[in-house]
Amino acid sequence: MNRIVLIVVGIMLASNCKAFELSLPSIFADQMILQRNQNVPVWGITETDAIIEVSFAGQSKTVKADANGNWRIDLEPMTASSESRIMTISSKLNGVGTEFKILDVLVGEVWLAGGQSNMYRPFRMLTYEAREPVYEPIAEYLRNEENIANDTLLRQFRVGKEINVLEEKNEGRGTWSKAVKGPVHEFGATGYFFGRELRRELDVPVAIIACNLGGTKIEPWIPMQAYQSNTILKNFYKKELDSYKEELGAWDQEKVDSTYQKQLTEWEIKAKKAKEKGESEPPKPRKQEHPDRNKQTASTLYNAMIHPLIPYAIKGAIWYQGESNGQNLPEQYAMRLTAMVKAWRETWNQKDFHFDFCQLANYKDPIEQPMEEVDGWVIVQNQMRRALDLIPNSGMVVLNDIGEAKDVHPKNKIDVGKRLSLWALSQAYGKNLVYSGPLYKHSKVKGNRLIITFDHVGSGLMTGKKHLLEPAIEVNEPLKCFQICGADKLWKWAKAEITNKNKVEVWHEEISKPVEVRYAWSSNPEGANLYNKEGLPTSVFTTKD
Repeated sequence: MNRIVLIVVGIMLASNCKAFELSLPSIFADQMILQRNQNVPVWGITETDAIIEVSFAGQSKTVKADANGNWRIDLEPMTASSESRIMTISSKLNGVGTEFKILDVLVGEVWLAGGQSNMYRPFRMLTYEAREPVYEPIAEYLRNEENIANDTLLRQFRVGKEINVLEEKNEGRGTWSKAVKGPVHEFGATGYFFGRELRRELDVPVAIIACNLGGTKIEPWIPMQAYQSNTILKNFYKKELDSYKEELGAWDQEKVDSTYQKQLTEWEIKAKKAKEKGESEPPKPRKQEHPDRNKQTASTLYNAMIHPLIPYAIKGAIWYQGESNGQNLPEQYAMRLTAMVKAWRETWNQKDFHFDFCQLANYKDPIEQPMEEVDGWVIVQNQMRRALDLIPNSGMVVLNDIGEAKDVHPKNKIDVGKRLSLWALSQAYGKNLVYSGPLYKHSKVKGNRLIITFDHVGSGLMTGKKHLLEPAIEVNEPLKCFQICGADKLWKWAKAEITNKNKVEVWHEEISKPVEVRYAWSSNPEGANLYNKEGLPTSVFTTKD
Protein backbone atom coordinates (compact mmCIF):
# COMPACT_ATOMS: atom_id res chain seq x y z
CA MET A 1 0.00 0.00 0.00
CA ASN A 2 1.72 3.19 -1.14
CA ARG A 3 0.99 6.20 0.98
CA ILE A 4 -1.12 8.70 -0.94
CA VAL A 5 0.63 12.03 -0.55
CA LEU A 6 -1.98 14.69 -0.10
CA ILE A 7 -0.56 18.09 -0.91
CA VAL A 8 -3.12 20.88 -0.96
CA VAL A 9 -1.61 24.26 -1.67
CA GLY A 10 -2.87 26.96 0.69
CA ILE A 11 -0.87 30.17 0.92
CA MET A 12 2.39 29.80 -0.98
CA LEU A 13 5.66 30.76 0.63
CA ALA A 14 6.70 33.79 -1.36
CA SER A 15 10.43 33.12 -0.98
CA ASN A 16 10.53 29.77 -2.77
CA CYS A 17 6.93 28.90 -3.73
CA LYS A 18 7.21 25.59 -1.92
CA ALA A 19 3.91 23.74 -1.39
CA PHE A 20 2.96 23.24 2.24
CA GLU A 21 2.99 19.48 2.78
CA LEU A 22 0.37 17.42 4.56
CA SER A 23 0.49 13.68 3.89
CA LEU A 24 -1.55 10.80 5.26
CA PRO A 25 -1.43 7.03 4.88
CA SER A 26 -3.72 6.02 2.04
CA ILE A 27 -6.22 4.35 4.35
CA PHE A 28 -7.33 7.87 5.32
CA ALA A 29 -9.43 8.48 2.25
CA ASP A 30 -12.99 9.02 1.07
CA GLN A 31 -15.46 6.27 2.10
CA MET A 32 -13.41 5.11 5.09
CA ILE A 33 -14.98 3.62 8.21
CA LEU A 34 -13.63 4.33 11.70
CA GLN A 35 -13.80 1.91 14.62
CA ARG A 36 -16.52 2.68 17.13
CA ASN A 37 -16.10 2.74 20.93
CA GLN A 38 -12.30 3.02 20.77
CA ASN A 39 -9.76 5.82 20.56
CA VAL A 40 -9.23 6.53 16.85
CA PRO A 41 -5.65 7.44 15.89
CA VAL A 42 -5.14 9.82 12.96
CA TRP A 43 -1.55 10.44 11.90
CA GLY A 44 0.70 11.62 9.11
CA ILE A 45 3.56 13.91 8.11
CA THR A 46 3.67 17.66 7.67
CA GLU A 47 6.08 20.57 8.11
CA THR A 48 8.29 20.58 11.21
CA ASP A 49 6.61 22.30 14.20
CA ALA A 50 3.36 22.85 12.28
CA ILE A 51 0.08 22.81 14.21
CA ILE A 52 -2.28 20.09 13.00
CA GLU A 53 -6.00 20.14 13.68
CA VAL A 54 -8.32 17.18 13.13
CA SER A 55 -12.07 17.81 13.21
CA PHE A 56 -14.73 15.13 12.98
CA ALA A 57 -18.15 14.36 14.46
CA GLY A 58 -18.12 17.33 16.84
CA GLN A 59 -14.54 16.77 17.98
CA SER A 60 -11.67 19.10 17.22
CA LYS A 61 -8.14 18.31 18.42
CA THR A 62 -4.73 19.85 17.77
CA VAL A 63 -1.13 18.74 18.10
CA LYS A 64 2.30 20.07 17.15
CA ALA A 65 4.38 18.10 14.63
CA ASP A 66 7.78 16.88 15.84
CA ALA A 67 11.19 17.69 14.38
CA ASN A 68 10.62 15.18 11.57
CA GLY A 69 7.13 16.42 10.79
CA ASN A 70 5.45 13.37 12.32
CA TRP A 71 2.20 13.84 14.19
CA ARG A 72 -0.65 11.84 15.69
CA ILE A 73 -4.01 12.76 17.17
CA ASP A 74 -6.32 10.30 18.91
CA LEU A 75 -10.01 11.09 18.57
CA GLU A 76 -12.21 10.13 21.51
CA PRO A 77 -14.36 6.97 21.20
CA MET A 78 -17.47 7.42 19.06
CA THR A 79 -20.72 5.52 18.73
CA ALA A 80 -21.62 3.85 15.46
CA SER A 81 -23.01 6.12 12.77
CA SER A 82 -24.10 5.53 9.19
CA GLU A 83 -24.28 9.29 8.62
CA SER A 84 -21.96 10.34 5.83
CA ARG A 85 -19.69 12.95 7.45
CA ILE A 86 -16.53 14.88 6.60
CA MET A 87 -13.21 14.71 8.44
CA THR A 88 -11.17 17.88 8.13
CA ILE A 89 -7.41 17.87 8.68
CA SER A 90 -5.44 21.10 8.55
CA SER A 91 -1.80 22.02 9.14
CA LYS A 92 -0.50 25.55 9.72
CA LEU A 93 2.83 27.19 10.45
CA ASN A 94 3.51 30.91 10.71
CA GLY A 95 0.28 31.81 8.99
CA VAL A 96 0.83 29.39 6.11
CA GLY A 97 -1.00 26.11 5.82
CA THR A 98 -3.14 23.61 4.01
CA GLU A 99 -6.34 21.72 4.62
CA PHE A 100 -7.66 18.37 3.50
CA LYS A 101 -11.19 16.99 3.65
CA ILE A 102 -12.03 13.28 3.73
CA LEU A 103 -15.57 12.68 2.51
CA ASP A 104 -18.25 10.10 3.33
CA VAL A 105 -16.74 8.89 6.62
CA LEU A 106 -18.73 6.43 8.75
CA VAL A 107 -18.23 4.89 12.19
CA GLY A 108 -18.74 1.19 12.85
CA GLU A 109 -16.75 -2.02 13.05
CA VAL A 110 -13.33 -2.52 11.42
CA TRP A 111 -11.70 -5.90 10.84
CA LEU A 112 -8.40 -6.78 9.17
CA ALA A 113 -8.57 -9.73 6.73
CA GLY A 114 -5.12 -11.28 6.32
CA GLY A 115 -3.61 -14.37 4.73
CA GLN A 116 -3.08 -15.82 1.29
CA SER A 117 -5.22 -16.64 -1.73
CA ASN A 118 -8.28 -18.08 -0.01
CA MET A 119 -8.63 -14.82 1.89
CA TYR A 120 -7.66 -12.72 -1.13
CA ARG A 121 -10.00 -14.51 -3.59
CA PRO A 122 -12.42 -11.84 -4.88
CA PHE A 123 -15.77 -12.52 -6.51
CA ARG A 124 -14.26 -12.19 -9.98
CA MET A 125 -12.04 -15.24 -9.28
CA LEU A 126 -14.83 -17.40 -7.83
CA THR A 127 -17.73 -16.91 -10.21
CA TYR A 128 -16.23 -18.91 -13.05
CA GLU A 129 -17.55 -22.42 -13.78
CA ALA A 130 -16.78 -24.94 -11.04
CA ARG A 131 -14.14 -27.58 -11.77
CA GLU A 132 -16.59 -30.25 -10.65
CA PRO A 133 -20.28 -29.91 -11.64
CA VAL A 134 -21.45 -30.71 -8.11
CA TYR A 135 -20.17 -27.30 -6.95
CA GLU A 136 -21.78 -25.29 -9.74
CA PRO A 137 -24.74 -24.24 -7.54
CA ILE A 138 -22.26 -22.41 -5.29
CA ALA A 139 -20.77 -20.60 -8.29
CA GLU A 140 -24.29 -19.60 -9.30
CA TYR A 141 -24.99 -18.33 -5.78
CA LEU A 142 -21.84 -16.18 -5.96
CA ARG A 143 -22.83 -14.78 -9.36
CA ASN A 144 -26.22 -13.84 -8.04
CA GLU A 145 -24.78 -12.26 -4.90
CA GLU A 146 -22.41 -10.20 -7.01
CA ASN A 147 -25.32 -8.95 -9.13
CA ILE A 148 -27.63 -8.02 -6.25
CA ALA A 149 -25.02 -6.60 -3.84
CA ASN A 150 -26.18 -3.18 -2.70
CA ASP A 151 -24.89 -2.40 0.78
CA THR A 152 -23.20 0.99 0.97
CA LEU A 153 -22.48 0.44 4.67
CA LEU A 154 -20.26 -2.60 4.02
CA ARG A 155 -16.92 -1.41 2.70
CA GLN A 156 -13.50 -2.79 1.85
CA PHE A 157 -10.08 -1.20 1.88
CA ARG A 158 -7.95 -3.23 -0.53
CA VAL A 159 -4.26 -2.95 0.38
CA GLY A 160 -1.99 -2.91 -2.67
CA LYS A 161 0.86 -5.40 -3.05
CA GLU A 162 4.12 -4.05 -1.64
CA ILE A 163 7.36 -5.79 -0.59
CA ASN A 164 10.24 -4.58 1.55
CA VAL A 165 12.87 -6.85 3.04
CA LEU A 166 14.57 -4.68 5.65
CA GLU A 167 12.50 -1.56 6.34
CA GLU A 168 9.17 -1.16 8.10
CA LYS A 169 7.35 1.26 5.83
CA ASN A 170 5.00 4.00 6.90
CA GLU A 171 3.78 4.38 3.37
CA GLY A 172 1.32 2.29 1.46
CA ARG A 173 -1.33 2.23 -1.18
CA GLY A 174 -4.89 1.06 -1.36
CA THR A 175 -8.46 2.07 -2.09
CA TRP A 176 -11.84 2.06 -0.35
CA SER A 177 -14.93 0.68 -2.10
CA LYS A 178 -18.53 -0.18 -1.26
CA ALA A 179 -20.26 -3.55 -1.49
CA VAL A 180 -22.45 -2.59 -4.43
CA LYS A 181 -22.76 -4.05 -7.90
CA GLY A 182 -19.58 -3.35 -9.83
CA PRO A 183 -17.09 -2.53 -7.07
CA VAL A 184 -18.00 -5.73 -5.16
CA HIS A 185 -16.34 -7.60 -8.04
CA GLU A 186 -13.02 -6.93 -6.24
CA PHE A 187 -14.22 -7.75 -2.72
CA GLY A 188 -12.50 -10.71 -1.09
CA ALA A 189 -15.37 -13.19 -0.74
CA THR A 190 -14.38 -14.52 2.69
CA GLY A 191 -14.23 -11.01 4.12
CA TYR A 192 -17.42 -10.04 2.30
CA PHE A 193 -19.51 -12.85 3.77
CA PHE A 194 -17.97 -12.31 7.21
CA GLY A 195 -18.84 -8.63 6.98
CA ARG A 196 -22.31 -9.38 5.65
CA GLU A 197 -23.08 -11.43 8.77
CA LEU A 198 -21.81 -8.68 11.07
CA ARG A 199 -23.96 -6.16 9.22
CA ARG A 200 -27.04 -8.33 9.67
CA GLU A 201 -26.46 -8.98 13.36
CA LEU A 202 -25.04 -5.63 14.52
CA ASP A 203 -26.78 -3.21 12.13
CA VAL A 204 -23.77 -0.87 12.02
CA PRO A 205 -21.32 0.00 9.23
CA VAL A 206 -18.61 -2.64 8.74
CA ALA A 207 -15.19 -2.25 7.14
CA ILE A 208 -12.91 -5.04 5.95
CA ILE A 209 -9.25 -4.09 5.53
CA ALA A 210 -8.17 -6.66 2.94
CA CYS A 211 -4.44 -7.05 3.50
CA ASN A 212 -3.54 -10.39 1.92
CA LEU A 213 -1.58 -11.89 -0.96
CA GLY A 214 -1.90 -15.19 -2.79
CA GLY A 215 0.70 -17.94 -2.55
CA THR A 216 2.39 -16.58 0.57
CA LYS A 217 3.74 -18.45 3.57
CA ILE A 218 3.25 -17.12 7.07
CA GLU A 219 6.88 -16.05 7.43
CA PRO A 220 6.68 -12.82 5.38
CA TRP A 221 3.75 -11.65 7.53
CA ILE A 222 5.71 -11.99 10.79
CA PRO A 223 7.35 -8.77 12.11
CA MET A 224 11.13 -8.67 12.35
CA GLN A 225 11.11 -8.27 16.14
CA ALA A 226 8.97 -11.41 16.51
CA TYR A 227 11.82 -13.46 15.08
CA GLN A 228 13.89 -12.55 18.12
CA SER A 229 11.44 -14.23 20.51
CA ASN A 230 13.15 -17.63 20.54
CA THR A 231 16.22 -19.40 19.21
CA ILE A 232 14.40 -21.31 16.47
CA LEU A 233 12.87 -18.18 14.99
CA LYS A 234 16.04 -16.17 15.46
CA ASN A 235 18.11 -18.75 13.56
CA PHE A 236 15.51 -18.95 10.81
CA TYR A 237 15.49 -15.18 10.34
CA LYS A 238 19.30 -15.04 10.21
CA LYS A 239 19.32 -17.76 7.56
CA GLU A 240 16.70 -15.84 5.55
CA LEU A 241 18.73 -12.62 5.66
CA ASP A 242 21.97 -14.38 4.82
CA SER A 243 20.32 -16.00 1.81
CA TYR A 244 18.84 -12.67 0.71
CA LYS A 245 22.21 -10.89 0.94
CA GLU A 246 23.94 -13.70 -0.94
CA GLU A 247 21.38 -13.57 -3.75
CA LEU A 248 21.59 -9.80 -3.85
CA GLY A 249 25.38 -9.88 -4.11
CA ALA A 250 25.29 -12.40 -6.94
CA TRP A 251 22.50 -10.70 -8.88
CA ASP A 252 23.27 -10.06 -12.55
CA GLN A 253 20.35 -8.34 -14.24
CA GLU A 254 21.83 -8.65 -17.72
CA LYS A 255 22.29 -12.39 -17.28
CA VAL A 256 18.77 -12.80 -15.92
CA ASP A 257 17.29 -10.89 -18.88
CA SER A 258 19.32 -12.92 -21.36
CA THR A 259 18.37 -16.26 -19.79
CA TYR A 260 14.70 -15.35 -19.73
CA GLN A 261 14.72 -14.23 -23.36
CA LYS A 262 16.29 -17.54 -24.39
CA GLN A 263 13.67 -19.50 -22.39
CA LEU A 264 10.89 -17.41 -23.89
CA THR A 265 12.09 -18.01 -27.43
CA GLU A 266 12.28 -21.76 -26.83
CA TRP A 267 8.80 -21.72 -25.30
CA GLU A 268 7.31 -19.84 -28.26
CA ILE A 269 8.64 -22.52 -30.64
CA LYS A 270 7.23 -25.34 -28.49
CA ALA A 271 3.91 -23.56 -28.03
CA LYS A 272 3.56 -23.09 -31.80
CA LYS A 273 4.24 -26.77 -32.45
CA ALA A 274 1.75 -27.79 -29.75
CA LYS A 275 -0.92 -25.57 -31.30
CA GLU A 276 -0.32 -27.08 -34.74
CA LYS A 277 -0.80 -30.55 -33.25
CA GLY A 278 -3.89 -29.50 -31.33
CA GLU A 279 -2.12 -30.07 -28.02
CA SER A 280 -1.96 -27.89 -24.91
CA GLU A 281 0.94 -25.49 -24.89
CA PRO A 282 3.67 -25.99 -22.27
CA PRO A 283 3.81 -23.68 -19.23
CA LYS A 284 5.19 -20.27 -20.07
CA PRO A 285 8.53 -19.58 -18.35
CA ARG A 286 8.66 -17.03 -15.55
CA LYS A 287 11.33 -14.42 -15.29
CA GLN A 288 13.49 -14.72 -12.19
CA GLU A 289 12.54 -12.02 -9.71
CA HIS A 290 15.01 -9.66 -8.12
CA PRO A 291 15.71 -10.65 -4.48
CA ASP A 292 14.03 -7.42 -3.38
CA ARG A 293 10.78 -8.67 -4.97
CA ASN A 294 10.66 -12.07 -3.27
CA LYS A 295 7.34 -12.08 -1.44
CA GLN A 296 8.33 -15.13 0.63
CA THR A 297 11.31 -13.60 2.45
CA ALA A 298 10.74 -13.23 6.19
CA SER A 299 8.94 -10.02 7.27
CA THR A 300 8.69 -8.53 3.76
CA LEU A 301 4.89 -8.28 3.65
CA TYR A 302 4.53 -7.19 7.24
CA ASN A 303 7.05 -4.41 6.57
CA ALA A 304 5.39 -3.10 3.43
CA MET A 305 1.68 -3.98 3.78
CA ILE A 306 0.76 -4.42 7.46
CA HIS A 307 3.01 -1.83 9.11
CA PRO A 308 1.58 1.14 7.13
CA LEU A 309 -1.85 0.34 8.59
CA ILE A 310 -0.70 0.57 12.19
CA PRO A 311 -2.17 2.04 14.43
CA TYR A 312 -5.48 2.36 12.53
CA ALA A 313 -8.12 1.35 15.08
CA ILE A 314 -9.54 -2.14 14.50
CA LYS A 315 -11.78 -4.52 16.39
CA GLY A 316 -9.88 -7.61 15.34
CA ALA A 317 -8.49 -9.72 12.53
CA ILE A 318 -9.55 -12.74 10.52
CA TRP A 319 -6.88 -14.97 8.97
CA TYR A 320 -6.98 -17.60 6.21
CA GLN A 321 -3.51 -18.92 5.41
CA GLY A 322 -1.42 -22.05 5.80
CA GLU A 323 -1.70 -23.78 2.44
CA SER A 324 1.81 -22.63 1.54
CA ASN A 325 3.22 -23.95 4.82
CA GLY A 326 2.12 -27.54 4.23
CA GLN A 327 5.57 -28.29 2.80
CA ASN A 328 7.42 -25.60 4.74
CA LEU A 329 8.06 -26.47 8.39
CA PRO A 330 4.40 -27.39 9.07
CA GLU A 331 5.28 -28.65 12.55
CA GLN A 332 6.27 -25.09 13.55
CA TYR A 333 3.09 -23.41 12.36
CA ALA A 334 1.51 -22.91 15.80
CA MET A 335 4.67 -21.29 17.11
CA ARG A 336 4.89 -18.95 14.14
CA LEU A 337 1.23 -17.99 14.18
CA THR A 338 1.46 -17.28 17.90
CA ALA A 339 4.56 -15.11 17.45
CA MET A 340 2.91 -13.20 14.61
CA VAL A 341 -0.29 -12.44 16.49
CA LYS A 342 1.56 -11.41 19.66
CA ALA A 343 3.77 -9.01 17.69
CA TRP A 344 0.85 -7.54 15.73
CA ARG A 345 -1.04 -6.83 18.93
CA GLU A 346 1.97 -5.25 20.61
CA THR A 347 2.76 -3.03 17.63
CA TRP A 348 -0.87 -1.98 17.31
CA ASN A 349 -0.96 -1.41 21.06
CA GLN A 350 -4.20 -3.38 21.07
CA LYS A 351 -3.02 -6.42 22.97
CA ASP A 352 -6.45 -7.99 23.23
CA PHE A 353 -7.80 -7.52 19.71
CA HIS A 354 -9.66 -10.59 18.51
CA PHE A 355 -7.97 -12.97 16.10
CA ASP A 356 -10.06 -15.62 14.35
CA PHE A 357 -8.50 -17.97 11.82
CA CYS A 358 -9.49 -20.64 9.32
CA GLN A 359 -8.30 -24.20 9.53
CA LEU A 360 -7.36 -25.50 6.08
CA ALA A 361 -10.25 -26.93 4.07
CA ASN A 362 -10.28 -30.49 2.76
CA TYR A 363 -8.32 -30.88 -0.47
CA LYS A 364 -6.90 -33.56 -2.80
CA ASP A 365 -7.99 -37.17 -3.17
CA PRO A 366 -9.28 -38.96 -0.08
CA ILE A 367 -7.22 -41.81 1.30
CA GLU A 368 -8.34 -45.45 1.28
CA GLN A 369 -6.19 -46.59 4.20
CA PRO A 370 -4.99 -44.77 7.32
CA MET A 371 -1.77 -42.89 6.63
CA GLU A 372 1.51 -44.01 8.12
CA GLU A 373 3.50 -41.11 6.67
CA VAL A 374 3.30 -37.51 7.80
CA ASP A 375 0.97 -35.26 5.79
CA GLY A 376 2.03 -31.61 5.95
CA TRP A 377 -1.52 -30.40 5.24
CA VAL A 378 -2.84 -32.28 8.28
CA ILE A 379 0.09 -31.17 10.42
CA VAL A 380 -0.76 -27.53 9.69
CA GLN A 381 -4.43 -28.20 10.48
CA ASN A 382 -3.51 -29.81 13.80
CA GLN A 383 -1.06 -27.04 14.59
CA MET A 384 -3.88 -24.57 14.09
CA ARG A 385 -5.98 -26.47 16.60
CA ARG A 386 -3.13 -26.31 19.09
CA ALA A 387 -2.67 -22.59 18.48
CA LEU A 388 -6.11 -21.98 19.97
CA ASP A 389 -4.65 -22.70 23.42
CA LEU A 390 -1.62 -20.49 22.77
CA ILE A 391 -3.29 -17.34 21.45
CA PRO A 392 -5.65 -15.50 23.84
CA ASN A 393 -8.90 -14.16 22.33
CA SER A 394 -8.56 -16.38 19.30
CA GLY A 395 -10.99 -18.55 17.38
CA MET A 396 -10.75 -21.24 14.71
CA VAL A 397 -13.29 -22.28 12.10
CA VAL A 398 -13.20 -25.85 10.82
CA LEU A 399 -13.59 -26.25 7.06
CA ASN A 400 -13.06 -29.98 6.49
CA ASP A 401 -16.60 -30.32 5.11
CA ILE A 402 -16.70 -27.48 2.54
CA GLY A 403 -13.50 -27.92 0.52
CA GLU A 404 -13.06 -29.36 -2.97
CA ALA A 405 -10.78 -32.26 -3.85
CA LYS A 406 -9.74 -30.70 -7.17
CA ASP A 407 -9.54 -27.03 -6.21
CA VAL A 408 -7.32 -25.55 -3.51
CA HIS A 409 -9.60 -22.50 -3.74
CA PRO A 410 -13.02 -23.93 -2.85
CA LYS A 411 -15.92 -21.76 -3.91
CA ASN A 412 -17.81 -21.99 -0.66
CA LYS A 413 -16.65 -18.83 1.03
CA ILE A 414 -20.20 -18.27 2.28
CA ASP A 415 -19.90 -20.79 5.12
CA VAL A 416 -16.35 -19.63 5.83
CA GLY A 417 -17.60 -16.10 6.44
CA LYS A 418 -20.55 -17.31 8.50
CA ARG A 419 -18.42 -19.50 10.73
CA LEU A 420 -15.88 -16.73 11.28
CA SER A 421 -18.73 -14.41 12.20
CA LEU A 422 -19.95 -16.80 14.90
CA TRP A 423 -16.65 -16.49 16.77
CA ALA A 424 -16.66 -12.71 16.37
CA LEU A 425 -20.29 -12.28 17.37
CA SER A 426 -19.82 -14.38 20.49
CA GLN A 427 -16.39 -13.30 21.69
CA ALA A 428 -16.16 -9.73 20.43
CA TYR A 429 -19.81 -8.71 20.69
CA GLY A 430 -21.17 -10.88 23.50
CA LYS A 431 -23.87 -12.70 21.54
CA ASN A 432 -25.14 -15.86 23.22
CA LEU A 433 -24.67 -18.51 20.54
CA VAL A 434 -22.74 -21.68 19.74
CA TYR A 435 -19.70 -20.48 17.81
CA SER A 436 -17.37 -23.50 17.56
CA GLY A 437 -17.59 -27.08 16.44
CA PRO A 438 -16.50 -29.86 18.83
CA LEU A 439 -12.86 -29.68 19.92
CA TYR A 440 -10.89 -32.53 21.46
CA LYS A 441 -10.54 -32.10 25.23
CA HIS A 442 -9.07 -35.32 26.64
CA SER A 443 -9.28 -39.12 26.45
CA LYS A 444 -8.90 -42.19 28.64
CA VAL A 445 -8.54 -45.91 28.02
CA LYS A 446 -11.34 -48.19 29.21
CA GLY A 447 -10.66 -51.82 28.33
CA ASN A 448 -10.20 -52.02 24.57
CA ARG A 449 -11.76 -48.63 23.97
CA LEU A 450 -10.66 -45.01 24.05
CA ILE A 451 -13.23 -42.67 25.57
CA ILE A 452 -12.89 -39.20 24.05
CA THR A 453 -14.37 -36.08 25.62
CA PHE A 454 -15.06 -32.92 23.61
CA ASP A 455 -15.52 -29.23 24.34
CA HIS A 456 -17.88 -26.96 22.38
CA VAL A 457 -20.54 -29.61 21.82
CA GLY A 458 -23.40 -27.11 21.99
CA SER A 459 -26.65 -29.04 22.36
CA GLY A 460 -24.74 -32.28 21.96
CA LEU A 461 -22.78 -34.36 19.47
CA MET A 462 -24.40 -35.80 16.36
CA THR A 463 -23.58 -37.72 13.22
CA GLY A 464 -24.16 -35.13 10.55
CA LYS A 465 -24.13 -34.53 6.82
CA LYS A 466 -23.69 -31.26 4.96
CA HIS A 467 -24.61 -30.63 1.33
CA LEU A 468 -23.20 -27.53 -0.39
CA LEU A 469 -24.65 -24.40 1.25
CA GLU A 470 -27.35 -26.20 3.19
CA PRO A 471 -27.00 -26.51 6.98
CA ALA A 472 -25.65 -29.82 8.27
CA ILE A 473 -28.41 -32.21 9.31
CA GLU A 474 -28.42 -35.18 11.69
CA VAL A 475 -28.35 -38.59 9.99
CA ASN A 476 -28.56 -42.16 11.20
CA GLU A 477 -25.16 -43.31 9.95
CA PRO A 478 -21.99 -44.68 11.57
CA LEU A 479 -19.26 -42.25 12.54
CA LYS A 480 -16.41 -42.21 10.04
CA CYS A 481 -12.79 -41.10 9.73
CA PHE A 482 -11.64 -42.32 13.14
CA GLN A 483 -8.29 -44.14 13.19
CA ILE A 484 -6.86 -46.17 16.06
CA CYS A 485 -3.60 -47.92 16.86
CA GLY A 486 -1.91 -49.93 19.59
CA ALA A 487 1.69 -49.83 20.76
CA ASP A 488 2.82 -51.14 17.34
CA LYS A 489 1.61 -47.87 15.74
CA LEU A 490 -0.18 -49.79 12.98
CA TRP A 491 -3.17 -47.62 12.20
CA LYS A 492 -6.58 -49.09 11.42
CA TRP A 493 -9.97 -47.61 10.61
CA ALA A 494 -11.88 -47.60 13.87
CA LYS A 495 -15.45 -48.02 14.91
CA ALA A 496 -16.89 -45.14 16.90
CA GLU A 497 -20.15 -44.20 18.52
CA ILE A 498 -21.55 -41.25 20.43
CA THR A 499 -22.25 -42.39 23.99
CA ASN A 500 -22.99 -39.09 25.69
CA LYS A 501 -23.68 -35.45 24.94
CA ASN A 502 -19.92 -34.83 24.78
CA LYS A 503 -18.31 -38.28 24.49
CA VAL A 504 -17.36 -40.73 21.76
CA GLU A 505 -16.06 -44.28 22.25
CA VAL A 506 -13.57 -45.60 19.69
CA TRP A 507 -12.32 -49.16 19.23
CA HIS A 508 -11.18 -51.92 16.89
CA GLU A 509 -11.75 -55.62 17.51
CA GLU A 510 -8.11 -56.51 16.77
CA ILE A 511 -6.64 -53.93 19.15
CA SER A 512 -6.94 -54.97 22.79
CA LYS A 513 -4.83 -52.15 24.21
CA PRO A 514 -5.43 -48.96 22.24
CA VAL A 515 -2.81 -46.24 22.51
CA GLU A 516 -3.93 -43.43 20.24
CA VAL A 517 -6.88 -42.22 18.18
CA ARG A 518 -6.88 -39.77 15.30
CA TYR A 519 -9.81 -38.11 13.59
CA ALA A 520 -10.07 -36.63 10.09
CA TRP A 521 -6.34 -37.31 9.71
CA SER A 522 -5.87 -36.68 5.99
CA SER A 523 -5.85 -33.70 3.66
CA ASN A 524 -9.32 -34.75 2.49
CA PRO A 525 -11.13 -36.68 5.25
CA GLU A 526 -14.05 -37.62 3.05
CA GLY A 527 -16.99 -38.68 5.14
CA ALA A 528 -15.87 -37.01 8.38
CA ASN A 529 -19.25 -36.63 10.04
CA LEU A 530 -18.94 -35.75 13.73
CA TYR A 531 -20.76 -32.45 14.37
CA ASN A 532 -22.50 -30.70 17.18
CA LYS A 533 -26.25 -30.32 16.83
CA GLU A 534 -25.80 -26.70 15.79
CA GLY A 535 -24.22 -28.07 12.59
CA LEU A 536 -20.56 -27.17 13.19
CA PRO A 537 -17.95 -29.83 12.33
CA THR A 538 -15.30 -31.37 14.58
CA SER A 539 -11.67 -30.39 14.10
CA VAL A 540 -8.94 -32.82 13.14
CA PHE A 541 -7.16 -34.11 16.25
CA THR A 542 -4.91 -36.77 17.66
CA THR A 543 -5.09 -37.92 21.27
CA LYS A 544 -1.29 -37.77 21.50
CA ASP A 545 0.20 -34.57 20.12
